[in-house]
Amino acid sequence: MHITSMAGDSETHLGDRGENTQVVRQPFLIGVSGGTASGKSSVCEKIMELLGQNKIDHHQRQVAILSQDSFYKVLTPEQKAKALKGQFNFDHPDAFDSELIIQTLRQILQGKTVQIPVYDFVTHSRKDEFVMVYPADVVLFEGILMFYSQEIRDLFQMKLFVDTDPDTRLSRRVLRDISERGRDLEQVLSQYITFVKPAFEEFCLPTKKYADVIIPRGADNLVAINLIVQHIQDILNGGPSKRHNGCTNGHSTPRQRRTSESSSRPH
Repeated sequence: MHITSMAGDSETHLGDRGENTQVVRQPFLIGVSGGTASGKSSVCEKIMELLGQNKIDHHQRQVAILSQDSFYKVLTPEQKAKALKGQFNFDHPDAFDSELIIQTLRQILQGKTVQIPVYDFVTHSRKDEFVMVYPADVVLFEGILMFYSQEIRDLFQMKLFVDTDPDTRLSRRVLRDISERGRDLEQVLSQYITFVKPAFEEFCLPTKKYADVIIPRGADNLVAINLIVQHIQDILNGGPSKRHNGCTNGHSTPRQRRTSESSSRPH
C-alpha cells in the first residue's frame, strides 16, 4: 500500500506552542458544489492562488482541498462492466461512499490526520494507495453532490455553489472526456444525456438553495472569489472564527498539496 503525504506534518503547524502542547485544530469547513465541469476545482484552485498558497511549500500550508471524486464506491464486477461501457450512473448519490465521506469529515473536524482514497477513473476502481491530509485551518471539499445529504451538508460552515451555463459545462465535459479519457464523442454525449443531465436536474440543482454563496461563471468571477478569499484570510489571521491555531502571517497557509484531481476528473 502506498501512502502519499498531501499536507504539512502536524509538528510544523504547532508553531511556538511548546513541544508538549497539543492543540486540536478544528478547521473551517467549506463545501463547494455545482454541476459537472462547472469549475468547482478551478474555483478552489483560484482561492488557493489568491491566498498565496500555491507558492508555499506543501508542508507549510493551512488550507486543504478535497474532492468528492475520491470517494466513489468500489464497484461490483457487474457494475464495473457497465462502467466500462459508459452505462453506469456515476452522478447518482448511490455512486458515492457517503459513510466514508462523513467519517472523514468528522475526523477532519476533530483535527485528525486522514487517509483519502485514490480513485482510478480509467479502471473505475480504488487504487491500493492513500493520500494523507494533515490538520488544516480551512478545508475546501468540492463535489457535485456535496449538499445532497443533510448529514454531510450540516458539517459545512460555509457552502458555495458554482453556477455555470449548461452549454459551457457540456462543452467542457466533452473536451475533457475525449482528451483525458480517450472516449469517443458518441459515448460522451450518450452518457451525458442518459445519466449526467438527468442526475444534475434531480440531485444537484435542487441543492443550490442550500448555498450561502452562489458563484456564477465559476473561476472567472473574481469579485465573488475575492470576497470569499477575504473571509478565509480573516479566519486564518485570527478573525471572529479564530480557533487559537497559531496562524502565521498575513496570508494563510493551505495544507494540502494539489492532488492530481485536475487530471483525473470525475465521470
